Amino acid sequence: MVQPITYIAHFDLDSFFYSVEVLNNPELAGKAVIVGGSRERGVVTTCSYEARKFGVHSAMPMKKAVELCPHAILVRGSHGQYGKFSKWVTDIIASKAPKFQKASIDEFYLDLTGMDKFFNPFQWTIELRQLIMDETRLPISFGLASNKLVAKIATDEAKPNGYLFIQHGKEKDFLAPLPVKKIPGVGTHTLSVLNEMGIELIGDILRLPKNELENRLGKWGLELWDKAQGLHHSTVSEWREAKSISTENTFETNTNDVEFLLSELIRMTERVAFELRQDEKLAGCIAVKIRYPNFETTSKQTTIDYTFRDDEFIPVAKDLFHQLYKKGTPVRLLGVRLSDFANITMQGNLFDDVSRKSNLYKAIDNIKLKYGKNYLAKGRSIK
Repeated sequence: MVQPITYIAHFDLDSFFYSVEVLNNPELAGKAVIVGGSRERGVVTTCSYEARKFGVHSAMPMKKAVELCPHAILVRGSHGQYGKFSKWVTDIIASKAPKFQKASIDEFYLDLTGMDKFFNPFQWTIELRQLIMDETRLPISFGLASNKLVAKIATDEAKPNGYLFIQHGKEKDFLAPLPVKKIPGVGTHTLSVLNEMGIELIGDILRLPKNELENRLGKWGLELWDKAQGLHHSTVSEWREAKSISTENTFETNTNDVEFLLSELIRMTERVAFELRQDEKLAGCIAVKIRYPNFETTSKQTTIDYTFRDDEFIPVAKDLFHQLYKKGTPVRLLGVRLSDFANITMQGNLFDDVSRKSNLYKAIDNIKLKYGKNYLAKGRSIK
């Protein structure tokens, strides 16, 4: 039986948070704008393309971003608006696409396989993009290809506010001239190793024996070789209500500074706990993930009494970290995940000292919603 040609579209809202800020304040259009924390604290959430010209990028420390682009306009962010616009785009896609996956607040994968029997998938995707822009006034780019990997890279190449179709059989031709860092997962460490091997472009990977990459990078080397050929087998998962809330941070430089790692762990735990409360949920399970420079990844989870409180999540997260961490070993990535949700009305330890603590968290969350998630933070999370 002949397998149908696969069509996977990747949609990505361009500089999403900045674009929403422009809708709220049109005077920001065309200017160097950085959305994030203050000049001294926090990280860049997103920025305008005018700021990117100076080297600013998401996840960069705000202090460094301001040094690179001192004339930039700093915006803390209208966090409630981001969820509203994300849901708006999600609803439009859900009303049109036969199967889609919401990968993040501003990123979507659509499986259009089989649609070519009825109409042109490329033209259909162009029309869906136009519908989203007409209704929301947000710029959005897409890539259309035979799999999620190539579609995502095509979207990056189409930005800002464009689209690109990589036809079947042309994947290697498209990827070969691109810098190797365009492959998702190629971070600072991997890029350094590849450059030492004389690899700068994706096409350079295919000139090396597959086992040479495996010798230098292990299983990741084998995966990288497949990706360089445009091979990728991850499928589009049907979008459902989130079963977990998580956040991860891949550090610009691998670090074994335990005090720094713990401060990041606290910051991330505060973040997921805040999101949990906004969803009006309690969590009964918390997990911590650590990834080392060789891509060895370990995680550990434990059940807890249902809660939404930072001060109850943080000690457990720190204990899981100490159980997992190999002392003295640099860390590449740190992550925290909450799961096993229950409605916030469920009784439990949540309502011990309910009036004082619950009112405190309500006050904290109101401040964060007004001024941004990073406006208030525990002292231990500031390094």
